[in-house]
Amino acid sequence: MLRLRRAMAWFIDFALVVAAAALFAILTFHRISALVTDVPSLATKGGLDLVTSRGDVIGASEHLGLSLWDRIVLDVEEAFGALVVVTFLYQWACLTLLGRTLGKGVLGLRVTPRVSRHALRRAAVTTAADVAVYALACVLLIEGKFALSVLVWAVAVVLFLVNALTVFFPGRRSLADRLSGTSVVGTFRRA
Repeated sequence: MLRLRRAMAWFIDFALVVAAAALFAILTFHRISALVTDVPSLATKGGLDLVTSRGDVIGASEHLGLSLWDRIVLDVEEAFGALVVVTFLYQWACLTLLGRTLGKGVLGLRVTPRVSRHALRRAAVTTAADVAVYALACVLLIEGKFALSVLVWAVAVVLFLVNALTVFFPGRRSLADRLSGTSVVGTFRRA
């Protein structure tokens, strides 16, 4: 029963991460839309590039396109970075202040012992396993490093599975529990 409650708690917490990801996606879309539809700014930059290009029209247009692409890539990478930071802060703040995440609280679970350094390590491992390594794989893909992206993606899947599936082994402690010296216990009493 504890395993099922832990899985459901993870789904609740991960739904919050997905909601944050959706918010960052919407904000990033609007940033990119504003960037590519700002005709006066693009015309000014393109005109300046053309004037300073010494007649190299193709080079000037290529420079404008590449600078626009680089800005879009930076916006997307910033969104991935923000998602990792928000996920870590959510995990760390909930564990430090409440001794549980919102999902664990809803399902009557808590993390013991409730010590600041344990919360920091647990939040770091959980964030890495759930979001950070995947985000790194996506950033590498955007940067054009396909082979490295696939390798990091494979590492992310293995890390996620090692963190999650160890809950089903004796002791029922995830990788995050083992590395941070914590365990998850139920707080509901049976009648």
